[in-house]
Amino acid sequence: MYHLLFRLVLARLDPELAHRLAFGLVRAVAAVPVLSAVVARVLAPPPGAGVDLWGRRFPSRFGLAAGFDKDAHGVAGLAMLGFGYVEVGTVTAHAQPGNERPRLWRVLDRRALRNRMGFNNAGSEAVAARLRRLRATPAGRRLVVGVNIGKTKATPAAAAAADYATSAGRLAPYADYLVVNVSSPNTPGLRDLQAVDALRPVLEATRAAADEATAAAARPRVPLLVKIAPDLSDDAVDEVAGLVAELGLEGVVATNTTVAHDLGPGGLSGPPLLGRGLEVVSRLRSRLGDEAVVVGVGGITGPEDAVAYLERGATLVQGYTGFVYEGPAWARRVAGGLARTGGGRA
Repeated sequence: MYHLLFRLVLARLDPELAHRLAFGLVRAVAAVPVLSAVVARVLAPPPGAGVDLWGRRFPSRFGLAAGFDKDAHGVAGLAMLGFGYVEVGTVTAHAQPGNERPRLWRVLDRRALRNRMGFNNAGSEAVAARLRRLRATPAGRRLVVGVNIGKTKATPAAAAAADYATSAGRLAPYADYLVVNVSSPNTPGLRDLQAVDALRPVLEATRAAADEATAAAARPRVPLLVKIAPDLSDDAVDEVAGLVAELGLEGVVATNTTVAHDLGPGGLSGPPLLGRGLEVVSRLRSRLGDEAVVVGVGGITGPEDAVAYLERGATLVQGYTGFVYEGPAWARRVAGGLARTGGGRA
């Protein structure tokens, strides 16, 4: 049914408009208690799909990647659809409109997306206020929520560490984990921060700000991960892994979108990423050992792709583009496949 709707209606709409309409419907359903309870029951991850991590129970190892809900408007609705956790963002210290339109394209023959959104979001202060309201309710506190933070476009590279620290200080008290995004191709110069000499002060400042904020709020220390690009060389991946181990961070999210394509500006997501994503996850696991968390993301269309990530060493998996093409039952289907195969890593 959804595939017919997508082909006849959604695929004919501007991608950003289709996103707003679909997301609005999810939020509307989530606001009706009886209806949302029915949907959540039907689409809930099956037993065996979850994992205990960082003192929290993730209902499923499969979550929604950052980019879909940039401002934490619909976390409850997305969890209702069967995602084991939702990563909101990317959030920047200051509100910004993102890049000019058009900035999102479907690549239908590859079931992929190309975007140059540019971290359009309401800013860390507004997102923190929204998450504070969410966490004020018992239902909101049960949800597993990650927050992905990036650099404000107007902030010079020399001030990047302070920019990330501002966001971390505001958001850490409400996050189950934080992700430092230095790998989007759509903010000029951002990927340069993946070089370890530039990355070290960013991660150190973010860790310090998050620790100060959670201590002040009498909350446990929030796990901190870094998100890297698939376009890094193997040697650069190894260097990032070494820095993560040296600083005692909790892990790595691999990978972001790729610029290795000839379709125009922006990063490509979806099935074209799968092969490199699996390679990077495998490499990270071999360098980081068993303790660190590796989150595999990129190219997950069906359960077999998520299982492949776990077999390569991922602790958790995420998707986004497949949600656009597969529809509201997608998370339940992927989580079901993970449960049938035993869920992968312990």
